[in-house]
Amino acid sequence: MGTVGVGGGGYRRTVTPPRTATGSATPSARGGSRRRGARPSGTDLLAAAVGAVPGGTARPGQQQMTTAIEECVTSGEHLLVQAGTGTGKSLAYLAPALTVDGPVVVSTATLALQSQLVDHDLPRLADAVEPLLGRRPTFAVLKGRHHYLCLARLDNSTADEPEETLFDAPAARPGGGTKWLGEAGRLGKQIERLRDWAEKTDTGDRDELDPGVDDQAWRLVSMPSRECVGATRCPFGAECFAEASRARAREADIVVTNHSLLAVDMLADRHIVPPHKLLIVDEAHELADRVSSAAQAELVPELIDRTTRRARTLLRPETADALTAAGDALAVGLAEAPAGRLTAGLPTPLREACTLLDAATRTALDAIGEVKSDDPDPVRKQQAKAALDELSTTAQRLLEEADHDVAWVEKNDSGSRRALVVAPLSVAGTLATHLYDERTVVATSATLALGGRFDTVARALGLDAPPVPASPAAASLAARTGAGRPAAETPGRRLADPATIPATEGPGWRSLDVGSPFDYARQGILYVAAHLPRPSVSGLPDAAGEELLGLVEALGGRTLGLFSSRRAATQAAELLRARTDLPVLLQGEEALPLLVRRFREERSSCLFGVMSLWQGVDVPGDACQLVVIDRLPFPRPDEPLAAARAAAVDAGGGSGFAAVSVPIAAVRLAQGVGRLIRATGDKGVVAVLDSRLETARGYGPFLRRSLPPFWYTTRPEVARGALQRLATT
Repeated sequence: MGTVGVGGGGYRRTVTPPRTATGSATPSARGGSRRRGARPSGTDLLAAAVGAVPGGTARPGQQQMTTAIEECVTSGEHLLVQAGTGTGKSLAYLAPALTVDGPVVVSTATLALQSQLVDHDLPRLADAVEPLLGRRPTFAVLKGRHHYLCLARLDNSTADEPEETLFDAPAARPGGGTKWLGEAGRLGKQIERLRDWAEKTDTGDRDELDPGVDDQAWRLVSMPSRECVGATRCPFGAECFAEASRARAREADIVVTNHSLLAVDMLADRHIVPPHKLLIVDEAHELADRVSSAAQAELVPELIDRTTRRARTLLRPETADALTAAGDALAVGLAEAPAGRLTAGLPTPLREACTLLDAATRTALDAIGEVKSDDPDPVRKQQAKAALDELSTTAQRLLEEADHDVAWVEKNDSGSRRALVVAPLSVAGTLATHLYDERTVVATSATLALGGRFDTVARALGLDAPPVPASPAAASLAARTGAGRPAAETPGRRLADPATIPATEGPGWRSLDVGSPFDYARQGILYVAAHLPRPSVSGLPDAAGEELLGLVEALGGRTLGLFSSRRAATQAAELLRARTDLPVLLQGEEALPLLVRRFREERSSCLFGVMSLWQGVDVPGDACQLVVIDRLPFPRPDEPLAAARAAAVDAGGGSGFAAVSVPIAAVRLAQGVGRLIRATGDKGVVAVLDSRLETARGYGPFLRRSLPPFWYTTRPEVARGALQRLATT
């Protein structure tokens, strides 16, 4: 291997052969023998995968999903699949993916699911189907460029350190304040460790660095895609880790990526993810929000200051001073403006700041000119140019004040963050234009049929979903794949509803609900505290606190509390600590993974937290037998995008609350309720301390139809009695 330069940079690394797809044979194995002879079907591959698992048994919903995907790949139609917890949907879509020519892309919203696919499901599937395919299928992970070590940045990391981190503005770091000498020394040690790691790693993937480094150190050795000069103009292009990851992806059977990169790929005319015929979007209920985040931009005074320092050596003094003045003007404007959505356009100070910034960045970009291969430092020049271009584009976008954008001022409680933000009012049009073209899309999640129908999510994903009954073709798909039976005949259906979720369809797409193998009506109770007053104040009302206390005491702990605000979670924790001897774990007091581990291991413990717990905790078994939700998770009135979207619907003569707020609450509530039953042997109670789920005639039934079909009650003595019986087991 090559040697590492210390102190003044000068990093050099020996070029290694191209890296192969993760956990598989070399890329050439995917060549001529890939699809020769009679190919097995997706159901054949699924059967092999299930049979390879000790005690594995066929699951009807899993088989239905595999069959439906194969049919839609053949027809070219898109498919929405609701697959409840326990269905085994990962194998249900991975098996038919191996029957498709060319790479198949699987996108996830969370790192947890991505890790499950790469570390468990795909290796197990590859082992099981190798005899049927006559070769071992390959797979690769594709992440954003900034997830990989950049050798060009590493080469210049020492030079960058004083300029970009030693004197960073307070808002750039938690806690604020100027970086002290000891912290700078710690950062230098991390950089040296990264230099050593660069000599050993095959992938350059940050997630494989153990122990890791903090974000400040990683920023010094990684490269956002907009700042990259490209492999042909970079002195380290031939050994670039990010380029190697893309090469692996092009040669793999299955490529696993994330919604954020998929969104960037769509906005960048799809040149990042390799060409493919089938895209599987898991955790699809998260996709629209991730696309919205990718299309969001912001102006922050500290970013302008950092960009100015980065570009100063390439500019005349008066041009750099103009950038500094624009940043100062933005800081003043943000200090004067209250946090929240800008409903009447940009205030005059912010408009003037954006005008100054637009002019200053244009002048700076003209002065820098084009990046050329013979530039002394093309990497640094491209970084400066990319940062200036982003500032210029965002300033112009804000000044345009387009009807399709929403702008707001964002501030945190400590005052260390102040930003002017702009985001699209809707991304349905973007998805309609860029998501479905020239590929079949399968979107799946445990929460797609809101209110018992797919049309709400379909419209959010850019599909045309007229509110009409399903055609015979959609009903036929459901019939051929085994769906559409009466609820009473199929475990995991709503026993109070005589029919399954309708097989909705629209132009070019179909839907399917494959249910869940869990018998929710026998395994769990949904208790709504209908006797409690309607929530009206922030925090945890006294009556709700007493109700919570009685439920937790009946079970003796084992409670996951999902709260609408940090204040409510804190009040609940303080109440139980004062009135019981149960161990109470509160999100924020320790690292979340440690809290979840303690919750699993300490049988009588309770874990209370806010939104990140609603879908990020998986605790099967008797460690979690009571899930308490303090109130319906409607978006807050100060959430700028939700408020703007609701206002737009109201202005068009509709109900913004029904069209925007209720579906958001339905997804969140279904995700939270889904924390209770994670395995076939799980039992317990979901308690919702918000009477509106029972009493609100307009949206209460819609929300209840969005949930698993638990046995339903509003009688507190029934819920407490069930918990007392569980306490003795």
